[in-house]
Amino acid sequence: MVGRRSRRLIRRKPKVGKVQGPASLFPKAASAAPAGHRAYAVGDLHGRLDLLNELLGKISADNLGRPPAQTTIVFLGDLIDRGPQSSGVVERLRKYRPAFAKTVFLMGNHEEVLLRIVGGDTDLLADWMKFGGAECMRSYGVDPADLQRLARSDAVALLRRTIPREHLKFIDSFADTAAFGDYLFVHAGIRPGVEIEKQLSQDLRWIRSPFLDDDRHHGPVVVHGHTISETVEVRANRIGLDTGAYSSGVLTAIGLEGEERWFIQTGGAAARKSGDARVANLSDA
Repeated sequence: MVGRRSRRLIRRKPKVGKVQGPASLFPKAASAAPAGHRAYAVGDLHGRLDLLNELLGKISADNLGRPPAQTTIVFLGDLIDRGPQSSGVVERLRKYRPAFAKTVFLMGNHEEVLLRIVGGDTDLLADWMKFGGAECMRSYGVDPADLQRLARSDAVALLRRTIPREHLKFIDSFADTAAFGDYLFVHAGIRPGVEIEKQLSQDLRWIRSPFLDDDRHHGPVVVHGHTISETVEVRANRIGLDTGAYSSGVLTAIGLEGEERWFIQTGGAAARKSGDARVANLSDA
């Protein structure tokens, strides 16, 4: 059952997405994707169905303009909360089957919290409502004020009745990591100094400063979301893609092929090379 499993999510061994190519164990002069493969990774959506539709169109057009390759689209988590259309985003991606690409979905901390709540962890309900849950429930047709007037057990029962079971099953299927050549896709980051196979789900979905402030090479270059920055953050050991779409209107994706990187954004922004002025290149910092 989705509810019972979700209470153990934070302790289970990370699920790994099936993206082609093993992660490199040693730093290279230039990070590379597996030969013959292309990947796009999409930052935090947070209920912005409008931006999702725009970005998917741009990714499709970008892929069409490049030579044929085995293509994967990775969604880095936090599909829900904060923005106005969480239910629409989940339904769109649950049924998303692009002819040109496979899809991989990673679990963010917001998905984890939702699953823990519907699994019976009522202590999280009040904080969730403050940090995006209210907007999420509006998208499912529930007035947050009505939810807050209920006893916590009754509020959870209402969530279970309201959110389609197919949505919860889809979210509960999300992986924690996906390897792609010299890159590793995660939601939040990794615990520095810990082998990838031994990373805790809690760190992969929630970590900030210990990862963001660490300049050591982790093996693969870590591509992540979770922490908002005004522009894309490109460092020698990580690339941050969360540009605060729910409030900024800028949803960001990265494209990876061979040793090439490029960025695609909403808001009228065309595909950008990593050296564009809108990208904070901090690789020498």
